[in-house]
Amino acid sequence: MFLQPQAENAGAQAIARMLAAGLTARGYKTPQLFFYRKTAAFDGEEGVNFSAQDRPGTPFAFLRFFFGLVGAIRRAKPDAVLCFQHYGNIIGAAAARLAGIPVVIANQNSARDTTPLAARRIDQWLGGLGLYSRIVVNSHDSARDLAGYPSRYRARIAHIDHGFVGRGSAVTQAAARARFGLPEGYILGCVARLHPLKNLDAALRLLPYDTNWHLALAGQGAARAELEALAEQLGCGARLHFVGELQPELVGDFLRTLDAFVFPSKAESFGLAAVEAAQAGVPVVANDLPVLREVLATDDGPCALFCDVGDTAAFAAAVRRLTEEPDVANRLVSSGRQLDGRFPVDAMADAYCSLLRAEIGGHQSDEAPKRA
Repeated sequence: MFLQPQAENAGAQAIARMLAAGLTARGYKTPQLFFYRKTAAFDGEEGVNFSAQDRPGTPFAFLRFFFGLVGAIRRAKPDAVLCFQHYGNIIGAAAARLAGIPVVIANQNSARDTTPLAARRIDQWLGGLGLYSRIVVNSHDSARDLAGYPSRYRARIAHIDHGFVGRGSAVTQAAARARFGLPEGYILGCVARLHPLKNLDAALRLLPYDTNWHLALAGQGAARAELEALAEQLGCGARLHFVGELQPELVGDFLRTLDAFVFPSKAESFGLAAVEAAQAGVPVVANDLPVLREVLATDDGPCALFCDVGDTAAFAAAVRRLTEEPDVANRLVSSGRQLDGRFPVDAMADAYCSLLRAEIGGHQSDEAPKRA
C-alpha cells in the first residue's frame, strides 16, 4: 500500500504513480491511500482511495482522520506500506504500525529545506526507534542531508534513484501551442505547484528583460493570485499564461510548446520536472542547487545552465544565452536526451522489488517459528 498526504499532480505523486505501475507489472497489488483529496488528479483511478476529502483543520478532525487512516490500513492488510513525503512518513508510519503492519518503508522525497524543523525532529525519532523498516533516499544530495542523523537511523537508509517516464510529444510546436492557447513568441515555462517554495516569481521577473518573452506555468496552487498581481505590477500580465494542473499524459505536449524550461525552485530532493523537460528536448535553466547539478548531467555533460535565480539579471542572461548561442542550447538538449538511460523507471522498480522481497521475506522468516 502507498500512503501519501495530498492527492494532486506534483513530483512526489508522479514518482509514486510510476513506481506503483512498475510494481504492478511485477506482480504486486499496489493500492494507493491519500490522506486527503486536494485536486481531482486521482479521481476515478483504480485502487485509489482518500482517508478524508479535505485536509483536517482542527485537532478533533485530525484525530478522526488519523484513526480512520489506521482502520483503512488494518482492513486492507498490506504486506508492506510505502510512505512518501515528510508528513506521509511520520503520520503514515505511526498509523501503519498501529494497524499492525510489519514492514514500513519511508521515502525521503521532501527536500530538507522544505520540511519543518518539528517534522524533521519527529522523523529522526521515529527512524531511531525503528518505526521505519527502511528509509529510501533518491539522490546523493539527499543522503548528505541525513549524514548527521543518529547511527540507528542511518543504518536503515537505502539509496534508490528515481526513475521517470519520458514526456516526449509527437505534435508540432504550433499544434501544441494551439492546444493550450499559447501565443507566438519565445515561451519560457515550468511545471510546478504554484507555491512560494517553487519560487516562480523569480521566473516571472524575467519578462521585463525582453518583450518577446512569455511565461507559461502548468500547475495549481494558492500562489496564483500573488503571481498575477506581480505580473500586473511589472506590466507584463498579458505575457503570463496559466494552463492549470495537467494529467501526466498531457505534460509532454505542454513541454513541446516551450523554447526554454526555467526551474527556479528553492529546494528539491530530485527535481523531476526539470529532468523530464531536459529529456524531452527542452533547454533548461535552473537554480544552482547541488541536487540539480547532480541529476541534470550525463556522460555528455550538463543538461542545464545553472545560475543564482535570485540575481534576476544573471537569470535573464542565462536565458538569453540560449537564444544567442544555439550551440549551447543544442549541447544541453543532446545531453538531456540521455537522461532516460541514467534514470530508467525499470531500474527503480527492480530496486524496490528487491527491497520489498528482503523486508517482507525477513519478517516472514522471523514469524515462521511462532506459527509453528
